[in-house]
Amino acid sequence: MTAKGWETTGPTNGSDMDNEVPVRELVEPEISITISVVVPVYRGADCLDELYVRLSSSLAKCTNSYEIVLVEDCGPDDSWTRIKELAGGDPRVRGLQFSRNFGQHYGITAGIDYARGDWIVVMDCDLQDRPEEIPRLYAAARGGWDIVLARRQNRRDALAKRITSAVFYRVFGFLTDIPYDGSVGNFRIISRQVAEAFRSYREQLRFFGGIVKLLGFRVSSIDVKHDARFAGESTYGWAKLFKLALYTIVAYSDKPLRIGIVLGFSISLLSVLVGIYYLTRALYGGIDVSGWASLIVSLYFIGGTVIGFIGLLGLYLGQVFDEAKRRPLYIVRERTFK
Repeated sequence: MTAKGWETTGPTNGSDMDNEVPVRELVEPEISITISVVVPVYRGADCLDELYVRLSSSLAKCTNSYEIVLVEDCGPDDSWTRIKELAGGDPRVRGLQFSRNFGQHYGITAGIDYARGDWIVVMDCDLQDRPEEIPRLYAAARGGWDIVLARRQNRRDALAKRITSAVFYRVFGFLTDIPYDGSVGNFRIISRQVAEAFRSYREQLRFFGGIVKLLGFRVSSIDVKHDARFAGESTYGWAKLFKLALYTIVAYSDKPLRIGIVLGFSISLLSVLVGIYYLTRALYGGIDVSGWASLIVSLYFIGGTVIGFIGLLGLYLGQVFDEAKRRPLYIVRERTFK
């Protein structure tokens, strides 16, 4: 396996954390799987039973050769206990548990690293992504597409979340020059070839949709129904969403730095023009002593702009620093399969 995650060896209770081997050195027997479903799980204990029943029913309409890969992101509930129970009753359920909370997109990465299917479906665990749409995604993919996106119709999210999501994708598209459809979430099906290409992208900051967009390949989409959350509440607060948006934009584009250069030269040009204007007035005796307010405003504006872009530059340097350390993207504490 080519993944740059890590998993522990020895006891699965986490007591032997010193013996670690790279996931890429682990070799699993070749098994023919038609469809793998990758589901990152965080605080999803109340959804898992319903998710399993509906996934099993929907996948059986496509093939008998499928697997469900559940990646538990070290949440505070009993999700991992329930995943182990499901895996114990059905070998087609394969569970992974991280050593700590890494984040949703790292969970997707781990799931794709371990998925063995010719086709891989990625979806959330809260059942807003409807398992019943998988046969339609699979049928569309078999029509000659490498990626089929599930375009959500009439999103069942809160108004505030829909607004912030729309703003993020517009800003993301502008700053990265990557057109991105905000009605599309993580829910999609990708081919084995796309999955292998995705695995080659091992940068620390993960944004599943952005990476897949960069890969190219033949892309189609279908309209799907979008349900309300089956249970619980979203764990993405305002602070978490802002951080994700900021770092994602930094990771995928240097356009903010280029905007800073243009803004800096524009301010410099404006200051030269203002200087010429006041010099002309001084030569003709028309200048007075007033102007303190405009001077202070200008200083604050220029100072704030400079400090802001220094901070932005710091974010880029921080990303370079994180990449240079080459740390594993995730660490698997325990899994339900060998």
